[in-house]
Amino acid sequence: QVQLVESGGGLVQSGGSLRLSCVAVGRTSSTWSTFSGDNLGWFRLSPGKEREFVAGSTWGDYRKYYADSVRGRFTISRENDKNTVYLQMDDLTPEDTGVYYCASGTTYESRWPGDFDSWGQGTQVTVSS
Repeated sequence: QVQLVESGGGLVQSGGSLRLSCVAVGRTSSTWSTFSGDNLGWFRLSPGKEREFVAGSTWGDYRKYYADSVRGRFTISRENDKNTVYLQMDDLTPEDTGVYYCASGTTYESRWPGDFDSWGQGTQVTVSS
């Protein structure tokens, strides 16, 4: 069974940076191509809000797409041979505080959580003012 495991969260001051990582564990070397064929996404759950899309990386052409609130500050990247996806977060603000989840699915360029069928346990990001 494949699991997604996030890391890299923490406490940072406003204007600071963090890099989140998410690795798919449980995949054998013979199935690494499955990861490269996944649409990968980062979502966050902030206090008082619903889970929202943050950034995504499509399968195939690996196109990157972002929520308007983070475009220009966050960068998603992936290393398929390592079954890993990253989220570089720069110029953080208190509004970026929340639990960040990575997810994988098969729907190209989706922003809807329902299109992602594997989820990590989340990593907390707290930005102080």
